[in-house]
Amino acid sequence: MLIGETPATTAVIRSRRVVLPDGERPADVLIRDGRIEQIAEHGSLLAGDLHLTDLGDTALLPGLVDTHVHVNEPGRTEWEGFATATRAAAAGGVTTIIDMPLNSIPPTTTVDGLAAKRKIAADQAWVDLGFWGGAIPGNVADLEPLHREGVFGFKSFLAPSGVDEFPHVEQADLELALAEQARIGALAIIHAEDPAVLEAAPQQPGVHYRDFLASRPDDAEAAAVARLLDTARRTGARVHILHVSSAAVLPLLRQARADGVRVTAETCPHYLTLSAEEVPDGDTAFKCCPPIRDESNRDLLWAALADGEFIAVVSDHSPSTPDLKLLQKYGGSGDFAAAWGGIASLQIGLPAIWTEARKRGHSLSDVVRWMSSGPASLVGLTGTKGAIAVGYDADLVAFDPDGAFAVHAEQLHHRNPVTPYAGRTLSGNVLTTWLRGRVVDVDAEPFGRQLARS
Repeated sequence: MLIGETPATTAVIRSRRVVLPDGERPADVLIRDGRIEQIAEHGSLLAGDLHLTDLGDTALLPGLVDTHVHVNEPGRTEWEGFATATRAAAAGGVTTIIDMPLNSIPPTTTVDGLAAKRKIAADQAWVDLGFWGGAIPGNVADLEPLHREGVFGFKSFLAPSGVDEFPHVEQADLELALAEQARIGALAIIHAEDPAVLEAAPQQPGVHYRDFLASRPDDAEAAAVARLLDTARRTGARVHILHVSSAAVLPLLRQARADGVRVTAETCPHYLTLSAEEVPDGDTAFKCCPPIRDESNRDLLWAALADGEFIAVVSDHSPSTPDLKLLQKYGGSGDFAAAWGGIASLQIGLPAIWTEARKRGHSLSDVVRWMSSGPASLVGLTGTKGAIAVGYDADLVAFDPDGAFAVHAEQLHHRNPVTPYAGRTLSGNVLTTWLRGRVVDVDAEPFGRQLARS
């Protein structure tokens, strides 16, 4: 269930580069009452009093769907909140976000927790919003009521989450949660790192990124995914592996799919565009769990993405305050072991991916499949979100693929000025974002009133 409203508008958007489900071509897109009514030949819709926006050679993409965003409100709004997160989303061409069930207080593990989020999100958001539920030890009885209330599925951690109010599941808890989710037809989304492997790995605090990387080895992901897939086989649950950072899990996913396990996986812009070799010692803006790995691993992730092994590329936007990141530029220690693990990139995921994708010979159609139609299909929004097609919501992005900009953290719209992309030059500029036919951002400056409602 999404929060949003449908405006009464009639307009035409024209471009010589409209990215449609069957490829890129010149077209006119007719919008009426927030939905796409017609896709016509370029230049053909001229009659009447239709408002025309002619983009020329600027590309027109469907709005991105980001199914992995930590908004953190209520409870940790100093980290991020609905107003700032969705403002950043609009500026980055993201028109739908699905909020994770942590790090808010309360977490979305009960119907009351979901209601608290919905109440506080109302009238704050620039884009459409949905919510994940959480499956934690002891809340199996809460899953069906949350499912009836419209959450898109349930997140669990196989290793400690980093916050006390959202504990990880042991194997017995996982069995119960997956069996219940299979019964009610819900999607299980899993942070897959194995706690035993993590505990056995060398734990060396300090500023050296190589030490942090050694503390979160590939084996931790592989062992967790293997255990999860075995449990999914036995319970019949549909499972989705979150933020895959290690190519070591790819053979496990291939075999599971061949065996008939219902499993999908995602990866994130930071795993596809950054590498361990370039992380400066002490720069904890790069810390995330699982970690950014080496360049050869990154190449394997790209190969898997090109082969269709990932259903989505999503941000895992998980910001915090600069003091929790222990950033040296703010007087922190730069200790990777102690710093909060999370990457802030919601606003710049599209240009970050496009920068690397075009170098590797990929098209805008590929990017749309990874960042729009794929995540929409993951959460069952195909038919309304994720494509420029008749009957879909008119969630659209004017994107200049040949533009470029330097990232300045203080100019981004998320709450705290921290991002590992600071100082980088990225390709591609989001020029305008439309939500159901209404402009919500122009040149990274939100436009008009906020749109969400309860």
